Amino acid sequence: MAGHSHSANIARRKGAVDAKRGKVFSKLARAIISAARQGGGDPDANLKLRYAVDKAKAANVPKDTIERAIARGSGSKDSDAFEEVVYEGYAPGGVALMVACLTDNRHRTSPDVKHIFDKVGGNLGAPGSVAFMFTLRAVLALESGGKGEDHWTEVALELGADDVEVDGETVVLYGAATAFPALKAAVDKLGGVKLISAELAYVPQNRIPVADREDARKLLKLIETLEDNDDVQNVYANYDMPSEWLAE
Repeated sequence: MAGHSHSANIARRKGAVDAKRGKVFSKLARAIISAARQGGGDPDANLKLRYAVDKAKAANVPKDTIERAIARGSGSKDSDAFEEVVYEGYAPGGVALMVACLTDNRHRTSPDVKHIFDKVGGNLGAPGSVAFMFTLRAVLALESGGKGEDHWTEVALELGADDVEVDGETVVLYGAATAFPALKAAVDKLGGVKLISAELAYVPQNRIPVADREDARKLLKLIETLEDNDDVQNVYANYDMPSEWLAE
């Protein structure tokens, strides 16, 4: 099973969660509100809500915050009318980006995202301009527990994952988007395993090497600025660069 160099990005995003916990919690709560608004407040009957709640739990969002978000989404239909929008574009160095947003005002979000691309040296593209380079996948990151690739490859096959990547303390399992509920349930049953994150993510089919340090700096700045926007839920990119550059 070939890896996708995803674990370094998982670790970097985890650091961002720790540094901006309040903003991250707010975004996860927004996703719960939107899911409950669309399909009701019962996670057992609303797959999107279950996914949003699982993601919030993996990020250690407090239980009462999750319950309030479900209640808010299940209440009046006159507010919190969020819609999902995905923007596509290119960063310095030719790296493709997918920017997943949840917004209550597309006319605010679109110019905001374009301004960020322009400011940091990227280019916002038309719908479909980069989407063909990505596949929506189930992505679950766990602590490796010190066990190597052979162990986790065997576990991945048993759980029904179709790809695995092991990098130091992190292991990432991949599967089809439709397999997410089953994979998440199987991981939950594993004993002695700590889940870092579980999500449906746009995984690049191929990665673009970033060899220029200045391009890498601009790329990471673009991603960081996009992720800092309240309407942006996730940013997915098809770059490959030295791991030490990610930590700068």
